[in-house]
Amino acid sequence: MYEGVVQNLIDELGRLPGVGPKSAQRIAFYLLGADPADVKRLAAVLMEVTDRVRFCRICGNVAEEDECRICRDPRRDPTVICVVEEPKDVAAIEKIREFRGRYHVLGGAISPIDGIGPEDLRTRELMARLADGGITEVILATDPNLEGEATATYLARLVKPLGVRVTRPASGLPVRLHPATWKPRRCSIAVASRPSTPSPMTPTVTSPAAGW
Repeated sequence: MYEGVVQNLIDELGRLPGVGPKSAQRIAFYLLGADPADVKRLAAVLMEVTDRVRFCRICGNVAEEDECRICRDPRRDPTVICVVEEPKDVAAIEKIREFRGRYHVLGGAISPIDGIGPEDLRTRELMARLADGGITEVILATDPNLEGEATATYLARLVKPLGVRVTRPASGLPVRLHPATWKPRRCSIAVASRPSTPSPMTPTVTSPAAGW
């Protein structure tokens, strides 16, 4: 244990995702030895993010206005929605420069062990977007793990009765790879040569259509 504010800093850093006690201590002492101007700049950015950043009222992505830049962009195809778990997944897919539709960020995935059910996600907002009949395809790009697959299956069952085409990212990507780790070239090839067969883990879901 350290005295006063030093321990407070370590404790606060330790609350960050993926930062354990040793990492928190290492970061704290790095900050203590850094140039005061750099530390002040970091503090200013953290405060600015807190004050200015919000979640898009349409898709749930991070934004500095009521709507994110993607939802405001008239060049994006409004008939195709790519559903992802977190804002970082939007950034990962945008890097491949192949998808020209819009997004819907759920804010997580169904995980009974963590007490997260469909009602804890932005599921109602997704169904509201589909209610006007302007959406023709929903691409379920949730994580390829148990929680992501369960979420995709649940959403597919909700969406399919509406007559909207429900798809999953094409094969050609490692099946257990998180969207944030997709490599642009590999993903582009997978999109260009996507098969027409459904995913074996989600039988109600077919391969992506022209939104990519």
